Amino acid sequence: MNFLDRLAFRTARAAARRRGSRPALHPDGVIVAGRIDVPARATRWDVPWLDTPGSYPVTARWSRAAGFPRPLPDGAGLALRVTDADGPGRPLDLLLTTSGRGRWSRHVPLPRTSATAGPYSTLLPYVVGGRRGVLAVFPEPGTPQVPADPAAVGDATAARPLAFRLCVGTGATWRPLARLTLLGEDPAERSKGAEAFDPYRNLLRGLRPVDRLRTLRVAAYAGSRAGRHVAAPD
Repeated sequence: MNFLDRLAFRTARAAARRRGSRPALHPDGVIVAGRIDVPARATRWDVPWLDTPGSYPVTARWSRAAGFPRPLPDGAGLALRVTDADGPGRPLDLLLTTSGRGRWSRHVPLPRTSATAGPYSTLLPYVVGGRRGVLAVFPEPGTPQVPADPAAVGDATAARPLAFRLCVGTGATWRPLARLTLLGEDPAERSKGAEAFDPYRNLLRGLRPVDRLRTLRVAAYAGSRAGRHVAAPD
């Protein structure tokens, strides 16, 4: 590790130790079950997952980023694990944060008081086939406003599915990729923490984060796991 990587590791480790069993960031969250549906389309992305129609189970964790007391606005995170996206035992992990939708604001985390008031983006670009773009999920039109609170998100998804469009932003436009549906709290996954989600370990052929800041983020994930005494996933 270089100096910045070591600093990120130690900072995340210290924060995780202070929070005990909770992660350094996004300490308050709820885990819900879901599904992603990839439709048939004429345009190919040169990504097997996106070029083959299918439906995939999803484990999602919605969380408040800094853990500010409610009702103060806070950044919100939506971590997704798409089961078997690249074949049996090969999941896809995406880490998304409340952001803007514009060409530049999609790279900026934005605090909100509602969990469904706008998009969640990867902030940094992904390589999607031969293209580069930011991935984001947008609430479907007509989605009710849900307070930015883990309990409220759990209650809302239990009452009715919450649907989002997974899109990629290239240039000034957003292009749809798939449909995400959150289906309710998942008690079987409730005890698992955010350390299970790692977009640099669980990526797909043709779909991966750009290398910018990669080592810094990997060091921060490792520090958070170390502070919580959690082993890295195999």
